Amino acid sequence: MTQINFTLDSEQIQDIISNSGANDLAKQMLATIFNQLMEKERDEYINADSYSRLDDRVSSRNGYYERTYTTRIGRLELIVPRTRDGEFSPSVFERYKRNEKALLATMLEMYVQGVSTRKVSKVVEELCGASVSKSFVSTLTSELDSMVASFLNRPLERNYPFIFSDVIYIKVLENRRVVSKAFHVILGVNDLGERELLSFSVSDTESYESWKQLYTSLIDRGLAGLKLVISDAHKGEVAAIRDIFGGVAWQRCQVHFMRNVFDKLPRKNTEMIRDELKVLFKTNNIEIARTLKNSICERYSEKYRKMTECLDEGFEDGFQYCSIEETNYSRIKSTNMLERVNSEIRRRERVVRIFPNEQSALRLIGAVLIDIHEDWQSSARQYIKFTDATKKWLD
Repeated sequence: MTQINFTLDSEQIQDIISNSGANDLAKQMLATIFNQLMEKERDEYINADSYSRLDDRVSSRNGYYERTYTTRIGRLELIVPRTRDGEFSPSVFERYKRNEKALLATMLEMYVQGVSTRKVSKVVEELCGASVSKSFVSTLTSELDSMVASFLNRPLERNYPFIFSDVIYIKVLENRRVVSKAFHVILGVNDLGERELLSFSVSDTESYESWKQLYTSLIDRGLAGLKLVISDAHKGEVAAIRDIFGGVAWQRCQVHFMRNVFDKLPRKNTEMIRDELKVLFKTNNIEIARTLKNSICERYSEKYRKMTECLDEGFEDGFQYCSIEETNYSRIKSTNMLERVNSEIRRRERVVRIFPNEQSALRLIGAVLIDIHEDWQSSARQYIKFTDATKKWLD
């Protein structure tokens, strides 16, 4: 028999789960992939390949058992490997369990509460059978709610010199009406230069009070060592940052700031000034940037008054990251770190479209965010490599 070696990583597998149709071919392919990955994981656990007689092996193989695993494309029949010591437990697909449960719970709530569409009903029937009880939904959602609450209340044990915040808007069913809700997300870079998810919440709107409450909760959980907050220029959030984090600098997202400046220019015959502005926004030396900014404002103040006023007014906040040597890292000049996170949220949100309630949104989006956080934690990859000057400054 020809041996097939799979080299798919976890992200590729998730893409297959997300994009495959509910058909036998997709299910067979996924089952084969999962079986191969579990086999590889067992080899790594016992520290020996098949038929190896190495002395430092942890255990030995002990056959397989069958397991049914439910995904959005249907039930997979898996062959799970075992070891002689009974200690091996495959974890290769555990990261999807929480994520899939959260999506299923959201769909079930829609189904039980009578707001289901034909698509929702079909998925529920494929995954769970035609009959779904409220008690089943309650058990599933309470398990996930407990997980989200535990994550949001965990103590923050490291220092976080940089935090990033953003809001995306989602649709939620409330009092028989579909309303827009603000989903707040806060990420951090810790004193090792690694990314972490710090918190998230759902509010009626993005406001001073919503941000104040979220930032205060971070302090209550032990947030320390904060040097710079990176966010968009929402007035309520900026006011909350200044009130809650006294003495901490604020970096206005430079990408959004640049768009605001460009929006003040006419669409036609502005190629020259646009090129000059692009050079300015690529500059990370604060003195050179100030010189370029002053030159642009002096030369174009009469012709493009609104643009130069916008640039001059927001410049210092938009270049806070490079105002001192210790924070001069291009990755903290904008909220771009949140873009991939937001795209993952949108990918799942598009499946549901309208959440049956706020808690359902917190549950599903929270599960997606926690998965991303655990990926970052497991990789222990530095998002920013701090210089010696920064390390000394953080200490």
